[in-house]
Amino acid sequence: MGIGGISIWQLLIILAIVIMLFGTKRLRTLGSDLGSAVKGFRKSIKDDDSTTDSADTEAEDATRSSGDSNGKP
Repeated sequence: MGIGGISIWQLLIILAIVIMLFGTKRLRTLGSDLGSAVKGFRKSIKDDDSTTDSADTEAEDATRSSGDSNGKP
């Protein structure tokens, strides 16, 4: 038995049908497009995290500066 009760032979038959329907060129294009989308998503998440971290640091610096001028620690 394979994944969820599907045997390896059933998966190979499904793969063969998909290749016959779409063709290898179209599947390759689909795969590269999907990979580019995932890569862009990861990059935007990483950029968002770094932007958030720098904004938090700036806010803490501003809070410390305003606290010092009021005579409060």
